Amino acid sequence: MDKLAKSEQLQIRLSRHEKAAIQHAAARAGMDMSGYVLSRVLSAPAAQFQACLEQCARAHSPGFALAELNSLLAAFSAGELRDAVAAPPPPGLTPFVLNYITAMVEYACAKRSVALPAWTRAVTPLPDPVFGTALQSLRLHLLTHSPPPFRARNIFIDATVGERV
Repeated sequence: MDKLAKSEQLQIRLSRHEKAAIQHAAARAGMDMSGYVLSRVLSAPAAQFQACLEQCARAHSPGFALAELNSLLAAFSAGELRDAVAAPPPPGLTPFVLNYITAMVEYACAKRSVALPAWTRAVTPLPDPVFGTALQSLRLHLLTHSPPPFRARNIFIDATVGERV
């Protein structure tokens, strides 16, 4: 069965003026009212973000999924980023992956002057430091050059959203 098959209904109360405004906006967009309202409520950036998070949750080694999320966050405009990251990540992420995702979101939001989503405050930082390399000689560099959101979450890396190592 198609997982996008529509089997549920949502009713909302609105004024005659609000309904006329929605009908007019939907007609201008060349859509029916249901499609128009859904397109406004369930944004494409949010769906893309959640799909990347699902990949991170399913991956045995999440490196590629995190790299894809990195690219996605870097490509979003400020408005798209705000819409995309509003909903929290799905359950089932390891503490490391959840903190890494949270740091990426915090960094991207700071870079675009977007308010942090509320769910980021509920993510507890890692109790022990995690370094992006096993080389002891690079740890001092990582300690001093990691972006602040990553440092705050006890993750020490050299590159972040929009950058590649």
